Amino acid sequence: MFSVSLLAQDKKPMASPPATAQGTIDGVTVKVDYHQPSAKGRKIMGGLVPYDKVWRTGANASTSIEFSDNVKIQGKSLAKGKYALFTIPTEKEWTIIFNSSIKWGSMSYKESEDVLRVTTKPGKAEFTEMFTISVEGNTIVLKWENTSVAFAVASDK
Repeated sequence: MFSVSLLAQDKKPMASPPATAQGTIDGVTVKVDYHQPSAKGRKIMGGLVPYDKVWRTGANASTSIEFSDNVKIQGKSLAKGKYALFTIPTEKEWTIIFNSSIKWGSMSYKESEDVLRVTTKPGKAEFTEMFTISVEGNTIVLKWENTSVAFAVASDK
């Protein structure tokens, strides 16, 4: 007699689930793939996400952003393609980084692989439990905790 027993593995939802933000800005298709960490009662900006250090802009794998055509980010040219999206948050200004190497997390980040850096000012937002990226009008908006950061995108044709 032969018997086989199968045990179902518990599939727990990811603590920081994957998400996608998509839209069209000025005729350019924009797609952002990222993971959404939750605040869970923690201090986020200046705490879990330290100021003045490179952040992978989400959780788990590096956040990626892809443009179907050449664009201008905050007025600076960026070729169409797919990039890792990193940020350096501070209380008064954020550096938005488009990097050529999409890898796991920020430990493998190399400044020498940056393709473009721009700056923008953070603003206040209603409390947002889960980190969220969205395409709103002609901007990409990052929201988490009580912080909102946006950067402008336009076609570079």
